[in-house]
Amino acid sequence: MTDTVNATRKPGLLAGIMTSGAYHKLLAFSGLLALLVVFSLASPNFLQTANIIAILQATSVNGVLAVAATIVIITGGIDLSVGTLMTFCAVMAGVVLTFMGLPLPLGIAGAILTGMAGGLVNGVVIAKLKVPPFIATLGMMLIAKGLSLVVSGTKPIYFNSTPGFSELARGSLLGSVIPQLPVPNGVLILFLVAIAVSFVLANTALGRYTFALGSNEEAVRLSGVNIDRWKIAVYVLAGGVVGVAGLLIASRLNSAQPALGQGYELDAIAAVVIGGTSLSGGRGTVLGTLIGALIISVLANGLRILSVAQEWQTVVTGCIIILAVYADILRRRKL
Repeated sequence: MTDTVNATRKPGLLAGIMTSGAYHKLLAFSGLLALLVVFSLASPNFLQTANIIAILQATSVNGVLAVAATIVIITGGIDLSVGTLMTFCAVMAGVVLTFMGLPLPLGIAGAILTGMAGGLVNGVVIAKLKVPPFIATLGMMLIAKGLSLVVSGTKPIYFNSTPGFSELARGSLLGSVIPQLPVPNGVLILFLVAIAVSFVLANTALGRYTFALGSNEEAVRLSGVNIDRWKIAVYVLAGGVVGVAGLLIASRLNSAQPALGQGYELDAIAAVVIGGTSLSGGRGTVLGTLIGALIISVLANGLRILSVAQEWQTVVTGCIIILAVYADILRRRKL
């Protein structure tokens, strides 16, 4: 199996570094450090503890969504539904906790299972019906958006009657133990999700086939592997991670906002691309994605502190995405 997905020639040292993505991760990390230095010199308010906490809190939701997008993009696919599916997961948590009055663990399970169900539909449509991932997930994006509005009655669902729900993202378990480190729980959940997905990608059959599908799907098929089953499993895993993001955003707002979600997929995919995951599939890391998510959050926060208009913030982010994709193209040319 390994022989079918490995290159037939041994790369040199530089090519090996480029193939592993270490160069791209180093480049992204250097960019993050440069942004931190520039914004800290431009404004004394940037490195204040409260602002750093705000950056980390803002990264938590987009970071979890970006981890979900990373899993799919490594296979050479795309998932445009992560934003609205996240919202639908939040709405379903509201249905379980607020409308039904069930305990918090069941609300958490409801959100994650909703995400997995959405991922299952995506995977079946893509693997069995052979619908291109772009179209399949675009359809799911619209379906999830519509279902969120229908189920909620187009009104926000509040979690005021659910003790402890707002603490999922806004509380600070670490801060209660070490007062000097009031890191929000949402950030800890982001890192736990990132560690868990990294483990799956590096140490399980699902992880190996995720990379293999992106490297050479036809070779995997010819080796006798049921690629449909593994492709569906990839989308189910990504959907479960999206469910966690739904819980985080609902906890941060203490409500499920049914009109929210569209547009989040763009930031998530941007974080994945900036972090070095190749849109052609076969290469990518969760660590790189986290760096990409932090770059987007730091950039947005720093420009906001410098009173740069929102529309120009969007322009700058778009330029960075184009540069990141172009860097990936250059890297693939050198292989």
